[in-house]
Amino acid sequence: MTQHKEFDLIIWGASGFTGRLVAEYLYQKYGIGNSLKWAMGGRNQAKLEKVRAEVADESVPLVIADSHDEDSLNKMVARAKVICTTVGPYAKYGSKLVAACVAHQTDYCDLTGEVPWMHRMISQHHETAKNKGTKIVHTCGFDSIPSDMGVYFMQKEAQKRTGQRAKQLNMRVRAIKGGISGGTYASLSNVLAEAQKDKSIYGILLNPYSLNPKGEDSGPDKRDLQSVVYDKTAKSWIYPFVMAGINTKVVRRSNALAGYPYGKNFRYDEAVMSGDGFVGRLKAIAAALPLGLMALLKPGSFIKKIADKLLPKPGEGPSKAQRESGFFKMKFFAILENGETAIGTVTGDRDPGYGSTAKMLAESAICLAKDELPDVGGVLTPSVAMGDALLKRLEENAGLGFEWK
Repeated sequence: MTQHKEFDLIIWGASGFTGRLVAEYLYQKYGIGNSLKWAMGGRNQAKLEKVRAEVADESVPLVIADSHDEDSLNKMVARAKVICTTVGPYAKYGSKLVAACVAHQTDYCDLTGEVPWMHRMISQHHETAKNKGTKIVHTCGFDSIPSDMGVYFMQKEAQKRTGQRAKQLNMRVRAIKGGISGGTYASLSNVLAEAQKDKSIYGILLNPYSLNPKGEDSGPDKRDLQSVVYDKTAKSWIYPFVMAGINTKVVRRSNALAGYPYGKNFRYDEAVMSGDGFVGRLKAIAAALPLGLMALLKPGSFIKKIADKLLPKPGEGPSKAQRESGFFKMKFFAILENGETAIGTVTGDRDPGYGSTAKMLAESAICLAKDELPDVGGVLTPSVAMGDALLKRLEENAGLGFEWK
């Protein structure tokens, strides 16, 4: 991008729970006015000033705009190379911002896991963004960077080490520790409310290929795991992974957008490991029960009212100690084209949803603003938009580890 912009990036929603973590990370890691020109953005000057005083200093510029005011959004995006947004639910607060970024050829990244909204943004903006060379990159947090970049890494290593690609990859969450924030729960609630009003949304949620380009929305993969089963390859009982319905669709979109480097018959799925034997099976059943209840979180239902009381509100989330003691470890079981097998791991050194996610999102934004990237535009995935440059940043700065065994 040749345009000269005032800022490399603006953190939009910097006074929210995750936005604040991103701003704190940028200030501690990159300072202000050095190699990275960045600003904190939001709609409430007083809230932004309060957060800035807590995580940075007065040298960090503040930008005021409103998610529902197109004029203010246009003025904001015109000032930056990249808009990095943490303001969800994105279906409520993100659509006008994406449109403004496409109009002004400003690259964009977010944390959304809202599949129906992503589907809408692809329909509305992919072709225009592609023609303009603008990168609109969803899912730059725990959903779906470890999955998308994990598959990218495994396929790259398979080619380098064996000259083959992996025809199948099964991601298994080996260990994970972290809490949910109010923003994540608000996004989930909004998706369920939308689906209640518009039944066609269930089709988007259930089709494994619903984020693929038009005309390419089918393939060998079936619906995500719905039950407790024994996985002989992992030598463990497995149960459904709450984020599989997002991550697997993103990985399949990556494969399609890149021209099928993983093969047209590539298969991918995700689940959580609970261990071997009787105890492993019991753990899997116990862990799967709350996931079953999620299907009952219909707006206005008794279970939804209880969940609303128990779970955090927007702006709330895990404490600093909880974030720093969190982590994740994901195993990737590969079957190569000749039938041989390999295993890889992706690890993170903070709680997945917040400590790690804040670093992943920040490094994605800097990558878009500063690095030499593939010459491709559109509504993209992290691996297609940023590839090797992002892999390097995640390992060097964001506390992620990628390993082939």
